[in-house]
Amino acid sequence: MNKENQGSEDIFLSIVIPIYNEQENINPLYSEIIAAVEGKYRDVEIIFIDDGSPDGSLQKLKALNKKDRHVKIISFRKNFGQSTAISAGFDYCNGDVVVTLDGDMQNDPADIPTVVKKVIEGNDIVNGWRKNRKDKFLTRRIPSFLGNKLISFITKVKLHDYGCTLRGFKREVVKNLTLYGEMHRYIPAIASKMGITSVEIPVNHRERKFGRSKYGLGRTFRVVLDLISLKFLLSFSHRPLQIFGGLGIIMMLCGFITGAYLTYIKYFKGEAIADRPLLFFTVLTLFLGFQLITLGLIAEMLTRIYHEGLNKNVYTIREFIGFADEDINDRP
Repeated sequence: MNKENQGSEDIFLSIVIPIYNEQENINPLYSEIIAAVEGKYRDVEIIFIDDGSPDGSLQKLKALNKKDRHVKIISFRKNFGQSTAISAGFDYCNGDVVVTLDGDMQNDPADIPTVVKKVIEGNDIVNGWRKNRKDKFLTRRIPSFLGNKLISFITKVKLHDYGCTLRGFKREVVKNLTLYGEMHRYIPAIASKMGITSVEIPVNHRERKFGRSKYGLGRTFRVVLDLISLKFLLSFSHRPLQIFGGLGIIMMLCGFITGAYLTYIKYFKGEAIADRPLLFFTVLTLFLGFQLITLGLIAEMLTRIYHEGLNKNVYTIREFIGFADEDINDRP
C-alpha cells in the first residue's frame, strides 16, 4: 500500500494489533493483512501496539514503518497487558471502522473484509466466532467453552466465543470504551451497558506456527475476578450502595433479630447469655452490616468522582512512530 487506496468502500479502516514477543509473526502477518485489504478501502492504517516486548518485535515493526506509511506503532514502556494495548489502539485510531486481531497469526486476516462488511451494514460490533478452533482440547477449548457459557449467563449477552480478538467496531463504539485487566474479552457485554448491540459470525482459526502462547490455565483466575468486576459494573456501577447497603441491611436485620431474642431470654426468662455463641454472632452481624453500609457510601463517593471526569490512562507510552503530531496531541 504505497499509494492511497481507491477501493469500492469509501471508509477509513483502522486495524489494531497488540504485539508481545511476536517477532517471527510480524512480517507474515503484515503481508497477509495487505493482501486482504489492499485496494478495498479509501484508506487504511495498521496500528501495532508493542506491549513492552523484550524480543526484537519493536525493531521488526520499525522496519515495516519505514517501507509503509500505513504502519503506525505505539511502543509501551513496559508490559501492560492485551486489554490495555487494545485500549491504546482505540485511543489513537482514526478509522471509521476499527478491526482488532491478535498478533500470533491464529486470527486470519482474510476475514477482515467480511467483518468490515458486517459493520458497514449497520452493526455496532461484529464478533468473530472460532467455530473450528485449532487449540488444545483439554487446556484451551474445554475451559473456553465453559467460560463462554458462564459469561453469557452472567452478562445476558449470549455469544459462542468471547475470547476471539478478531472483532469489528464502529468508530463511536471504540471511542467510548475503557479497558483494563482482561476486559477486552468482555467488550460486547460492556458495550451492551451503553445500548450497543453486537452480532457474531464464524471466522477462520489457525494453529500457531511461531512463538509461544501467552495464555494458560493460570489466566482463568484473573478472568474469573474480572468477570465478578464486570457483573458489578454492569449491574451496580451507578448505584453501588444498593448492593453493599442491601447486604449490610440484611446482616444488621439478622443481628437485630438475634439481639432481640437474646434480650428476651435474659430479661424475661432470666437466662445467662454471656457464654452463648449467638451473642457473638449478633455482635458480628451488626458490626459487619454497619461496615458494608459504610463501604457502600464510600463506593458512592468514588462513583461520583469517576463520573465527574477522572480520565487517567493506565498505560505509559515510550514513543509514537508513524503518527502525525495532531493525532498525538489531541488524544488522551
